[in-house]
Amino acid sequence: MEKLVGTITHYFSKISVAVFKITDDEVKVGDTIHIKGKHTDFTQVIASMQVEHDSIGTAKKGDEVGLKVEDAVHEHDEVYRVTE
Repeated sequence: MEKLVGTITHYFSKISVAVFKITDDEVKVGDTIHIKGKHTDFTQVIASMQVEHDSIGTAKKGDEVGLKVEDAVHEHDEVYRVTE
């Protein structure tokens, strides 16, 4: 099962970091996320998240977090938290 938790707002291709805004619920380091968009569709585990270069363990609704991604993403791609 998947729950929409946010959208990608920026992508820095040279360092493979996406910024995503959490629009619902929360995400934690260790959560599995599914990023879907017009040209994007992959799943990964959140290894780390940062806000203003500070590592955080949990991000809540309204936060914008930086996230290392395993594949290219695009603005407006949707981020889903995968639950069993």
